[in-house]
Formats: sequence, C-alpha cells, structure tokens
Amino acid sequence: MPRRKYKPRKKILSDSKYNDHEIARFISSLMVDGKKTLAEKIIYKSLDMLGEKTKEDPLVVFKKALNNVKPRLEVRPRRVGGATYQVPVEVVPKRSLALAIRWILQSARARKGKPMYQRLVEEIIEASNNEGASVKKREEMHKMAESNRAFAHYRW
Repeated sequence: MPRRKYKPRKKILSDSKYNDHEIARFISSLMVDGKKTLAEKIIYKSLDMLGEKTKEDPLVVFKKALNNVKPRLEVRPRRVGGATYQVPVEVVPKRSLALAIRWILQSARARKGKPMYQRLVEEIIEASNNEGASVKKREEMHKMAESNRAFAHYRW
C-alpha cells in the first residue's frame, strides 16, 4: 500500500513541430515499441495531408475532431448493498482527452488496406464532421449514461 496520497504525474512536453501538448499525447499513444520517431513521422505526414484535403489549418481540424470525440459522461460501477449499479459520472478533462485519443487511434487501426497516415486522416476528417467510428463510440457511452440516469443519486 502506498504511503503517499497521490502519485505525481509526469509532464508531457509539447511536440517539436506544432508546439502543442495534445499532439504530443497523440504521438505517445500512437507509438509502438518505443519507436517515437516513426510515430512522429506518421502524425506529421497525416497532419500535412489533412491540410491538403480540407484546405484548412490542420491543427484546427485536429482539435475539432478531438473535441467532437471527447465524452462528457461515462458510467462507473458502484456496489451498493450487494447490487452493482452503473452510475453515470462526469468525465475528468484529462481522462476525456485520453479516451478521445484512444478511440480515434483504435478506429484508425481497425481500417485496413491503407497506410496508417491515410487511415488517420480519414478518421480525423470524419470525427471533425461528427461522423465515424470514434464519434459512434462516444455516442454509445453517452447513451449508456443516459439510460442509467436513474442511478445518478448513488454518485458520491
């Protein structure tokens, strides 16, 4: 059992090209087996391609996609008197960003037949238009929280 009350979080520095911490988090999540330079190449190539396809600032489109995928509510299990209830709770901003990044990457990896940067571009464009698998995942989570709203009084 830890003696400290909390574990200090590591600060993630912003990325080198766009100087943005959300892109740095995205790169870290995309990275496999410690190959950060490969993950950076994929992200930067996909952001360049995103700018060409949408004729807009790629950073704005990327942020819009992340905001569209971020969940506001989620369900957490609470055990009350021998029964387990799915209680809807608000999502902390750090967790909502982590979930959004995870869902976008999962849905991009699920697409087959194209290089990763192209799959990422397609998923980000769909997410910025409120479409795609990652937005569907968020809607699913919100629907679950809405249907369990009756147990909201168990939140503490």
